[in-house]
Amino acid sequence: MSQVTGPQNPYARATAVLDRIPTSLLLLVARLGVAAVFFMSGRTKVDGILHIKDATYTLFETDYKLPFIPPHIAAHAATYSEHFFPLLLVLGLFSRVGALGLLGMTTVIEVFVYPDAWPTHLSWAGLLLPIIARGGGAWSLDRLLGLDRGKRMVEA
Repeated sequence: MSQVTGPQNPYARATAVLDRIPTSLLLLVARLGVAAVFFMSGRTKVDGILHIKDATYTLFETDYKLPFIPPHIAAHAATYSEHFFPLLLVLGLFSRVGALGLLGMTTVIEVFVYPDAWPTHLSWAGLLLPIIARGGGAWSLDRLLGLDRGKRMVEA
């Protein structure tokens, strides 16, 4: 049997098309996707704009119980972070900082709160790591303002 190569090979045609997807589009999708996850989580912790619900304080006192951080402070830090860092990612402003902040939160959640939810946390990390490594991409305020010169994704 001979192997089909060249333009007749559907796999080769598909990968040729996919190889033309701009890295900036991939980074934009990663930024928006992971930002939505954390922002929506942050919205469940507040009433109105940023008034933290009593239930949020209770959650940090009873369920989350982070070591070394009082529940009241942890509730504020998590709630504000879940609003602030996603906003940075959506704007593409200080994208690496925003992604690093959310990766830190992901790590804390994995280690201290929901260690059995590693598949979910790994998917978040999978979206955050390219942003940390490559920045927000050409379609970001970082690039527009000259804060991040950017690099092309390199395959290893």
